Amino acid sequence: MVPKYIKENANDTVQYLEYNAERSHLIIPEYGRHLQKLINQATLIEDREERNKAARYIIQVMGGLNPHLRDVPDFQHKLWDQIFIMSDFNLDVDSPYPIPTRDVINLKPERLSYPQKNPKYRFYGNNIKYMIEVANKWEDGDMKSGLVKVIANHMKKSYLSWNKDTVTDAVIFEHLFELSDGKINLIQSQEELSTTNDLIRTNKKVSNKTLLQPQKNLKIQGFKKPQNGKKPFIKKNNNNPK
Repeated sequence: MVPKYIKENANDTVQYLEYNAERSHLIIPEYGRHLQKLINQATLIEDREERNKAARYIIQVMGGLNPHLRDVPDFQHKLWDQIFIMSDFNLDVDSPYPIPTRDVINLKPERLSYPQKNPKYRFYGNNIKYMIEVANKWEDGDMKSGLVKVIANHMKKSYLSWNKDTVTDAVIFEHLFELSDGKINLIQSQEELSTTNDLIRTNKKVSNKTLLQPQKNLKIQGFKKPQNGKKPFIKKNNNNPK
């Protein structure tokens, strides 16, 4: 005889449910709640040998999430560090790698200092400043003169990219004198830089080359650009046998 179905009380069923508001915070949420429970259970195992076995099993489960990196030594080191972090550093097992501490994990990196906080002429860039510093260290001669001329022409080109207008050589020489702390003085010299038209033409060539690069890639792949923005007409032959 089949036993009669007994309706369960809703209150008795609800009391076994867990709500996220009542659960503990996940230290590394990517691994999920079940893996966090496994680590918590492994922490409570009294036998050290069984605890080590459980820890190695958990490492295998964690590595299974990324099977292509499971056997990489650096990735294994990362997994062992994460299992100690997820246990809140309460897991006492034998690790093949140095066991991290809470102080090391919470250690903040040193603040990186920028090479220049507020450069006066930003349109020249930081590389110009480095080139000027190198030129100041060189001895006077043809090599230094050639480098100074290259620097001045590049400064004029950068100025035109920012200003989009003509600029005289005297302005570039004054800026070069100021950026070099007075060590490079071309203000009274008869040196002539590249003309404004040549530098603007060079900038346009570089811009056009960048814009035409996607079209060049399409030609390499065998695509043809449709004329007048319309798709080419392809006549279908319905008489061909299937």
